[in-house]
Amino acid sequence: MIRIDLHMHTTFSGDSRIRPKFLVDQLYTHPFVKGVAVTDHDTLDGYVQARRFAMAYEDILIIPGIEVSTRQGHVTILGIQEKPAYLLPIEALIDFARERDGVIVIPHPYRRFDGVGNIAENIQADAIEIINPHTTTEENKMAETLAKARNLPSVAGSDAHEPREMWLAYTEVEAELNVDDVLSAIKKGKVKATSSKL
Repeated sequence: MIRIDLHMHTTFSGDSRIRPKFLVDQLYTHPFVKGVAVTDHDTLDGYVQARRFAMAYEDILIIPGIEVSTRQGHVTILGIQEKPAYLLPIEALIDFARERDGVIVIPHPYRRFDGVGNIAENIQADAIEIINPHTTTEENKMAETLAKARNLPSVAGSDAHEPREMWLAYTEVEAELNVDDVLSAIKKGKVKATSSKL
């Protein structure tokens, strides 16, 4: 079992102060979180930088990801290395992800302003983010209820934009420390959402 923060932003998001090298250094020295999905807003550049810095270390995992802005709200895709077009409709984004074997996660579905809201009930997702430290307890509970109702795996991520926010939530994954095994485990529901704030 490994612990992975599945929602992390770097300076490439524009609204984050976490530099990719700092992220990798902190991941390497963390006592138990050993993987991170770099999910910058509408870019893979932060992932590319973090992966390059991570080559200097053993036993850490950098997962490619992107938090995509759609017309209806944000959707995260893990495991792809190609950026989708900006502001695609969700249906087109899902097709884009499926064609590339991406793992579709609905982050903070009920958060005001950037969640997809009730549309989440119909998105063909692989997992639902049920713990996000920047989302209210009620909104996280609604996400958990949705995951159970749809029988979808529940994941967590810190959604960190500042260094002090890193690792506040993470996902326990029954997998080896490699990208393909982790993505497969997420799809199979071999995951547990966890908050370090609890």
